[in-house]
Amino acid sequence: MVNPYRQQLVKTWIAAILWLILIAFESTDSLSSSSTSRFLYPLLHYLTGVDPIRFLVWNYYIRKLGHVAGYFGLSLLLFRAWRVTIPLARASQWSFQWAGISFFMTTLVACLDEWHQAFIASRTGSLHDAGLDSTGALAAQLMIFLWPRFRHSAAQPEEEPAEAGTVAENGGD
Repeated sequence: MVNPYRQQLVKTWIAAILWLILIAFESTDSLSSSSTSRFLYPLLHYLTGVDPIRFLVWNYYIRKLGHVAGYFGLSLLLFRAWRVTIPLARASQWSFQWAGISFFMTTLVACLDEWHQAFIASRTGSLHDAGLDSTGALAAQLMIFLWPRFRHSAAQPEEEPAEAGTVAENGGD
């Protein structure tokens, strides 16, 4: 018989590891700016009519957004994996421990990724990019923390306004 806890543990870690593999692949020469421009420019030119000069600006921002989104995703997946790995009786949805480990692991991966890129001729390692990656990781942890609170407050029915002349309006007079 399959242990459901073990199955969930394996599933969450496989997802995080696959995301790490994706980040490692994106860090290669195959997805450098010059390589992605070959297919991204024709696509954006077709869709928007962007010219080559403006495309350089678009390409820059698309790639930076990719940093934030990629590490946002990694941070979410690591949080899920740590939540299953370290079950805490006092925390069902969020724990500073899970969030902290996930954030720091994601930041470590970002730094190692940028360090790795410094050794690839078509890439550049950048502290700025590691900062963007960490910002994505932090945004993911803030979203995980705030999402249940937002959902809970949205699910609460609004209180009916007090009727004129009631104790609430008159301050108890």
